[in-house]
Amino acid sequence: MDVLFGVLGPVTAWDGSGNAIALKGPRHRAVLARLIIARRRVVPVSLLVDDLWMDPPSDGIGAVRTFVAALRRVLEPDRPPRTPSRLLVTEGPGYALRPGPDEVDAWRFEQAVAAAAPPSELLATLDEALAQWRGPAYAEFADEPWARAERSRLAELRLRAIERRAEARLALGLAADAVPDLDAHVAEHPWREDAWRLLALALYRTGRQGDALAVIRRARALLVEQLGVDPGPELRRLEEDILRQAEHLDATSQLWARAAEAYDRTVSAGARSRLESTVGILRNLAVSGGGGLEAAREQRVPAITAAEQLGDAELTARVIGAYDVPAIWTRSDDPDQAVQVVAAAERTLAALPAGHEAARARLLATIAVESRGAGTRRAREAAREAEATARGLDDPALLAFALNGVFMQSSERAGLAPRRDEIGAELVELSVRHDLASYEVLGRLIRLQARSALADFAGADEQAAAAERLAESHERPLVGVFTAWYRALRLASSGASPTEAEAAYRGAADRMQGSGMPGLEDGLLPLALLSLRVQHRQPAQTEPTDWGPYEPWARPLVLLARNRPHEAAAALRKAPNPPHDLLFEALWCLTAAAALALNDHETMRRAHGELAPAAAELAGAGSGILTLGPVSRYLTDLTSALDA
Repeated sequence: MDVLFGVLGPVTAWDGSGNAIALKGPRHRAVLARLIIARRRVVPVSLLVDDLWMDPPSDGIGAVRTFVAALRRVLEPDRPPRTPSRLLVTEGPGYALRPGPDEVDAWRFEQAVAAAAPPSELLATLDEALAQWRGPAYAEFADEPWARAERSRLAELRLRAIERRAEARLALGLAADAVPDLDAHVAEHPWREDAWRLLALALYRTGRQGDALAVIRRARALLVEQLGVDPGPELRRLEEDILRQAEHLDATSQLWARAAEAYDRTVSAGARSRLESTVGILRNLAVSGGGGLEAAREQRVPAITAAEQLGDAELTARVIGAYDVPAIWTRSDDPDQAVQVVAAAERTLAALPAGHEAARARLLATIAVESRGAGTRRAREAAREAEATARGLDDPALLAFALNGVFMQSSERAGLAPRRDEIGAELVELSVRHDLASYEVLGRLIRLQARSALADFAGADEQAAAAERLAESHERPLVGVFTAWYRALRLASSGASPTEAEAAYRGAADRMQGSGMPGLEDGLLPLALLSLRVQHRQPAQTEPTDWGPYEPWARPLVLLARNRPHEAAAALRKAPNPPHDLLFEALWCLTAAAALALNDHETMRRAHGELAPAAAELAGAGSGILTLGPVSRYLTDLTSALDA
């Protein structure tokens, strides 16, 4: 029996006959809502407990299990006893809800808003999609922190759907039908410039030129008086076109046939005029974390491809450069996509006409950010050029993006925590002056990492607290992932027992699940536990483990712990140099530990040379995630072994 779930309003579920399923009490519904928000990913039981109660009861885990059992009974009433659920599954440390892509109304709604179709089909699709809304999304959980980002994301998509529906009506010559909805839309959401533009255009096409100009004047007054900003170029251009009664403002079947063809060519990103706003939506999705971040990644390359297919280098530059999502982790979540984005940015740089310095700087910053961990000369040059151009243009937002690229290329050698601290401090100061909240969060996290590397935990604590305050104010759920890891690192550095530190690392890993950051998550917990063991001079863990990208540097130590020294020596010889990222010193310390155990003098000399500039730092702590203790300890051991 297929079960349909509804979250566009109060959270509910329907059986295959369309009958509402009784979901019992509010906490049962909260568990269901929280699992839907996770988008088929596992939510640890411990996180469910924290989300359901401000002050969890002593039997919180047992209560959650009871709620899940009750949900399974009503969602799968025909499931035979003692057979595993195929819908609400137990997996690892928690639970996941696994409905099909068309079985949650919010997911169907997203597909409809992103759909590419001729205007007549699009209008029908959006009418049906908007009719699914029964009230505010996740209505009964409006005050829950875990629901805020998803509620905001869906509310933004709903507004975009209303505007896309108006565009479809205009494309079909139904301007008069579009006016009432748009009038109500701008009254309720007066800061949406595109809505004002569509309303003015609809009024003009119904023969109400004076009303159209009055709408634009009203929009300008609101924007200037309330926000202190002038209307954007599209609204200003429309006003000029209305005053001169430009021919292209009149809808003709030929014009809209061409628009429909453009829609088909632009895949899911929308028509030429909508590509930039689409990237804006993706950028907002990305900072919401979890499913939003994954959805943004999925649509980013199609948007760039669509822009390139239109043959407009300036448009493509804007589409690529508009995705200025702050990045803190120096390993890519999708390396293949990063390669594609960098290649597209390079192609666009080559095709971009002279005189577009800001667009050029954004492309260069994109290359620097997406080339994270690569350590190439090109990426470092791109970062420096983007920074220099941004400073010359005196553009705060552009400079913040460029500094993000500089940060991503600031691990070319060990011992650069002071330099990264300077970058973070400038980002904080710049962001506070110009109200760039997302980049202030980035600056705080960069400083948290740098102060940790320098063993200044009082300073790191201050940055963590400031980042968490910003996250609460601006709904940035991913911040808590990084501060949880930082507190585990801090505990591991404070003289806590290995058992306490291990529990803290495991708790941080639980918090990370469902965050939408595989580049951070993959192999990180095993690496943290190995680092803890090496810090305490214990052998590596030997049970089967998914080391992810860290396998080449963990393998020699694991083989040594299994008493297979010859294989360990071969693995050490094969291990590549660590990538130039935030774990550069940590991986070199693992290499040093293996070389010391195997008496490999050549590798010991290389490790000593690489680690020497970081003699005053804590190994790995520059990541803000884990540590192996002072680098000086490894240097002392290496020096003693080489002298002997």
